[in-house]
Amino acid sequence: MRKFNIRKVLDGLTAVSAVASASSAAQQQQAGNRETEIQETLQSEHFQLCKTVRHGFPYQPSALAFDPVQKILAIGTQTGALRLFGRPGVECYCQHDSGAAVIQLQFLINEGALVSALADDTLHLWNLRQKRPAILHSLKFNRERITFCHLPFQSKWLYVGTERGNIHIVNVESFTLSGYVIMWNKAIELSSKSHPGPVVHISDNPMDEGKLLIGFESGTVVLWDLKSKKADYRYTHDEAIHSVAWHHEGKQFICSHSDGTLTIWNVKSPTKPFQTITPHGKQLKDGKKPEPCKPILKVEYKTTRAGEPFIILSGGLSYDTVGRRPCLTVMHGKSTAVLEMDYSIVDFLTLCETPYPNDFQEPYAVVVLLEKDLVLIDLAQNGYPIFENPYPLTIHESPVTCCEYFADCPVDLIPALYSVGARQKRQGYSKKEWPISGGNWGVITQSYSEIIITGHADGSIKFWDASAITLQVLYKLKTAKVFEKSRNKDDRPNTDIVDEDPYAIQIISWCPESRMLCIAGVSAHVIIYRFSKQEVTTEVIPMLEVRLLYEINDVETPDGEQVPPVPTPGTGSNPQPIVPQSHPSTSSSSSDGLRDNVPCLKVKNSPLKQSPGYQIELVIQLVWVSGEPPQQITSLAINSAYGLVVFGNCNGIAMVDYLQKTVLLNLGTIELYGSNDPYRREPRSPRKTRQPSGGLCDINEGTVVPEDRCKSPTSDVKDNSFSRSRSSSVTSIDKESREAISALHFCETFTRKADTSPSPCLWVGTTLGTVLVIVLNLPPGGEQRLLQPVIVSPSGTILRLKGAILRMAFLDTTGSLVPPAHETWREHHEDKDEKEKAKKRRPVSVSPSSSQEISENQYAVICSEKQAKVISLPSQNCIYKQNITETSFVLRGDIVSLSNSICLACFCANGHIMTFSLPSLRPLLDVYYLPLTNMRIARTFCFTDNGQALYLVSPTEIQRLTYSQETCENLQEMLGELFTLVETPEAPNRGFFKGLFGGGAQSLDREELFGESASGKASRSLAQHIPGPGGIEGVKGAASGVVGELARARLALDERGQKLGELEEKTAAMLYSADSFSKHAHEMMLKYKDKKWYQF
Repeated sequence: MRKFNIRKVLDGLTAVSAVASASSAAQQQQAGNRETEIQETLQSEHFQLCKTVRHGFPYQPSALAFDPVQKILAIGTQTGALRLFGRPGVECYCQHDSGAAVIQLQFLINEGALVSALADDTLHLWNLRQKRPAILHSLKFNRERITFCHLPFQSKWLYVGTERGNIHIVNVESFTLSGYVIMWNKAIELSSKSHPGPVVHISDNPMDEGKLLIGFESGTVVLWDLKSKKADYRYTHDEAIHSVAWHHEGKQFICSHSDGTLTIWNVKSPTKPFQTITPHGKQLKDGKKPEPCKPILKVEYKTTRAGEPFIILSGGLSYDTVGRRPCLTVMHGKSTAVLEMDYSIVDFLTLCETPYPNDFQEPYAVVVLLEKDLVLIDLAQNGYPIFENPYPLTIHESPVTCCEYFADCPVDLIPALYSVGARQKRQGYSKKEWPISGGNWGVITQSYSEIIITGHADGSIKFWDASAITLQVLYKLKTAKVFEKSRNKDDRPNTDIVDEDPYAIQIISWCPESRMLCIAGVSAHVIIYRFSKQEVTTEVIPMLEVRLLYEINDVETPDGEQVPPVPTPGTGSNPQPIVPQSHPSTSSSSSDGLRDNVPCLKVKNSPLKQSPGYQIELVIQLVWVSGEPPQQITSLAINSAYGLVVFGNCNGIAMVDYLQKTVLLNLGTIELYGSNDPYRREPRSPRKTRQPSGGLCDINEGTVVPEDRCKSPTSDVKDNSFSRSRSSSVTSIDKESREAISALHFCETFTRKADTSPSPCLWVGTTLGTVLVIVLNLPPGGEQRLLQPVIVSPSGTILRLKGAILRMAFLDTTGSLVPPAHETWREHHEDKDEKEKAKKRRPVSVSPSSSQEISENQYAVICSEKQAKVISLPSQNCIYKQNITETSFVLRGDIVSLSNSICLACFCANGHIMTFSLPSLRPLLDVYYLPLTNMRIARTFCFTDNGQALYLVSPTEIQRLTYSQETCENLQEMLGELFTLVETPEAPNRGFFKGLFGGGAQSLDREELFGESASGKASRSLAQHIPGPGGIEGVKGAASGVVGELARARLALDERGQKLGELEEKTAAMLYSADSFSKHAHEMMLKYKDKKWYQF
């Protein structure tokens, strides 16, 4: 048997998928039917792949900035990502190519630009005046490491502090270095022999731009006079400095230290601090110094007109507070509030009414960036309540274990989910509007609704409204509340098959039309839910226990589960129905003392109050069999029209009638074949070698693990390795591997070659590439459906493909998708006549007329990990075949609708996204997009209708993409705008006496000091300027030649000098390529004529 290991899989990641040409791969066998008459409308030009939006909390955040005029928030991450947030619904994701961590962000306030400083010692200028921000300039420092940056309000000169203790000055317009440098040895005392350490703070005196406050890590602070190029004052402290903040009047500043103290200094008294505070230190008697505390990592000092100033700090807790959560401390007058956070604090910023540092700050909120959350605290309300966060940042509240994506849902579905979800909202939030309110929404060009469902490690399920490239949580369902929870680890049942997260969701099957929901969990449990708008109390939770065996030949099969011989395919004889064995859950151990007939989780036996929303219809659990744990479920399907749910694992398949609460089918995979088994199988007792439960990896072939436990699906081990779970074309099966059920599809189609009309059936796909068909004989609708049994029998039809079966679908004679039968949703608890309700339960499935019986046929589309086939029914001739990949394997395949047609979309482990026409399987798109680097991508990647797809790009973020040309073209319109034209607030009035006696803010002509004429040129070897790709916006890249140059020149001309008063930039570029000026360029110029020089 062929086995996959991680090395082979990784080899396959980089291999280019070998897609055979349509002509050689498509086998056309004319069998007197009308396959060739189907007109296929999809062509290659209908497809284009591009990322659309990224949702969720920025993974591993490292930096924070806020533009107080534009009201836009920026977050940088350790992987070089940049996320920008405006009003709810206005979000943007950008990425630094280097992937280096973002250490600091600085807005050019109200200019539509942002400077990022990275751990690889580069500075980047981002243009935010386009819907997709781009880098205009970069500057790479070669000899020094960047530690801190400061850009004064309305200045074009950026101060850059380094690890060596020097300060360089960058012109943000040209992104070049000034020749003016503040060297560390000039800044500190000449008598001091030791190096002061890296620069940890730079800021100018709010009242005098000519005085620069420089904080060194060792504890030294220097007030530097920029004009005289010497230090005015030096303030020394014996504790390391973490941050510094000014009082707005410029007469005092505050420092935070590594021993948990704050020192307040008067500018003109450098000998000792004016005041020393230990916010969390225990005050000792006899005037002794308080005990040292943990470092205060950051402090901010904000003043108010009406009252005491605010001192806000992070860290500084005493060392004896072991296990205490991270805190933000707000000191206001005599009150000190300690606000506990759920995660460690990365950074925080105080939001103030004014952008001017020399005015009363009037703080109104604090943005706290945590390791895994973003919190906004309202400073104006008593008790400092938090704002309700409108961004979709809770995707990772519990780790995501699976995703499903639905486009073009029924129109009443989102309002229904929203109304039941609104009742779940927490109370006690701030009454004020969310303060981050910048930007404008894009134009909505999509008319259909989209829903994303995420399953989580704690057993919760979240429904999200994903319409029009936004994301908003609608409703949260907690599946774990149906089970008894163990109070402590010792109390946990020894039936668990996972080390942690026993309720984790593995598979979601949802019928949007009927709103029926079915989930499979990691503890081999299945729960069926029905949607209701009414609250209900369930006295006894309906439950079934199923005993799925893996026994061959020499192992006894209980009476009643004996499978009748299956007729050979195409004979048309009717086999006897399969009668499942039901078993009472009486014993917890078999006669030889092995655990037997017990499920992994215990269902609550007390009444359960169920709120409006999803309510439990039935709980199904697989049980232990003679000491063998139940294997995790690998496939799941529900059908609301038939009232059936079916699921399978590596032991076999079970079908349940959830209306009558009975088990209809309970078979080992081998028993499905009957006498038609194409494989030689060796007898196996379940006690000899135990198969590990493979988390969310299905089964691991060829690996025997002595323990029956597995890591949870969220474990890091699973995330970074990919053990192959399925086999390719194989002729015999060894003991350790099993044939698992990998795909299930309910449909109404032809089950045998001799059929003249379609009938309800279930198509079953396995990991060995086999497709088997089970016939469903449903009783009539109405009351009979609840009284008569559903009869299930094998059809004898067996089809074969190479590789594990992933997806199946059916087309009619016109090539249109035949959706599975479903009922429409109606309230289940309404007091209507039961008969009327039951009559409506099953939709009318009209049998074809006699005239249709002769000519009507269908096509089965089957996709495996290696190939796709289109099979004509009822003849069962393979009319088209496409080998999707030779060297890799398909991770996800979906049959989706696009532009009023349908296609097969595939994502391969080698990173290729491919689409094929249906039914002819012509290749339409093949783009190398993303290699499979971890199991998270494999587990969450999914395609849906209208050219949409998504996957979990990090543990906290969903990446959405489109493979539709039309969506790519409309994307620019749909994206929100970050930059809007806002008037800069007026500068504070200096007042008559301050103006008369010179007490107001002192301005500085920085150009005179830092310009090339005054300071000369900087050393070329110190930093290297790199022009950025940023320019005219557009999904397909910057506008070509003429358009780009002309629009940029016009922008540069119109915007130059409005804010910064700079007129020395070259204007000759405006005339560049003017001969070829086109209508398109003219429109672009008009559109952008009020923009800034940053487009240049």
